Amino acid sequence: MPESTLHVGHHPDRNHHVTAVITHRVRSGREQGYEAWITGISAAAREFPGHLGVSILRPQPGSATDYIIVLQFETCDYLNNWLDSDTRKVWIDRVQPLIREQEHIQVLTGLEAWFALPAQTSQTLGNRVPKRYKQTFLVWVGVMFVSLFVSPLIAPWLASLPPLLRMMLNVAVTVILLSYVIMPRLTQWFQGWLFSEDSSG
Repeated sequence: MPESTLHVGHHPDRNHHVTAVITHRVRSGREQGYEAWITGISAAAREFPGHLGVSILRPQPGSATDYIIVLQFETCDYLNNWLDSDTRKVWIDRVQPLIREQEHIQVLTGLEAWFALPAQTSQTLGNRVPKRYKQTFLVWVGVMFVSLFVSPLIAPWLASLPPLLRMMLNVAVTVILLSYVIMPRLTQWFQGWLFSEDSSG
């Protein structure tokens, strides 16, 4: 079984919300089998402690056959428990005939930074941190926005690039847009809901 390519985006805080961005390049004509596989492995991941949710960025028509999985866990330990589990290894063995290259995994920590407000507002709200389900919902909204509106726009510009570079740039654009454009806007628009009294603790 090919080894995974793993990159850590930030120094991991083991007690911090963590996101794994996993990229698979699916063989032509094997998309239906991959869709069934991704349904099964997503259900298996939900059974593991600390699982917060998963979003799938599917390839657009005429673009590369890259599927991007955005997987969220409460802590780095919970994520590693899933990534290193025998259950996941069985599922990864099953997907090998469906993908053309080893999977690429990028681990991002410090998700709460995506929900930072301007200093004046932060002083008003104190040190409240949004509840995990609210963070997860807004991240899902952000990822869906990129998948539906941004990825189709950049696909023609990336089509002529080497596959690995195209994959890396696609992931990079997603993360950069979430970090610097989409999540700050969503945080401001939804701050009344995000930081309401029941969100503390």
